[in-house]
Amino acid sequence: MKKQPGRRTNRFSHPARGGPVRFPFCRIGFPLQPSSVVLIAFHKPYGVLSQFTPEPGSRWRTLAEFALPAGVYALGRLDADSEGLLLLSDEPGLNTRLLDPRHAHRREYWAQVERVPDSAALARLARGRIDLGGFATLPCRARRLDPAPALPPRDPPVRFRKNVSDSWIALELTEGKNRQVRRMTAAVGHPTLRLLRVRIGGFLLGDLAPGRFRELGRAERAAVFSDPDHG
Repeated sequence: MKKQPGRRTNRFSHPARGGPVRFPFCRIGFPLQPSSVVLIAFHKPYGVLSQFTPEPGSRWRTLAEFALPAGVYALGRLDADSEGLLLLSDEPGLNTRLLDPRHAHRREYWAQVERVPDSAALARLARGRIDLGGFATLPCRARRLDPAPALPPRDPPVRFRKNVSDSWIALELTEGKNRQVRRMTAAVGHPTLRLLRVRIGGFLLGDLAPGRFRELGRAERAAVFSDPDHG
């Protein structure tokens, strides 16, 4: 009996959308690996919630607008008015591994603040023990970014106060309470105007454009869980 040829399949085809997915930096897809979990880096724009379902009555957009693959969830969160690196995965247990303060997993944020913090303000941020009502902050790393980072303008533009200068600082935290960076900078007299997360572990946001995502390879995944001081 003549053997019937088997049906050939493309292992990079997305069953929900059909056709191969071959564009790792485009908004509409990334190379899927069959029978494996995925870890995705997404540059969350301003005005987007870190969730797929809208909040009733909210003016903010959601992750559902960015054609992310089905089954992934956000690891932690960025406030809607914050920007930058957001990781998503379909792998259970990564939230605890990445976000539990006991693991001291580092995240770096760049904050544009009012005025120029002096050494005393930076030392107070770094020392920790800032009372934010209900909890005191852990020690962190704080430094000025000089020159200021070259970033695309925010949409909508940042609202500045007339005759008030601004500057950029970097904060490296191992915890992530509600609106913590903004509350910390306000507590030392430098309200935050714009906030981006630029690094998780040893993995940098780099030049991934706002609204874009890509799947991380093996080395990049290892960088997420690495200590940048011992990497």
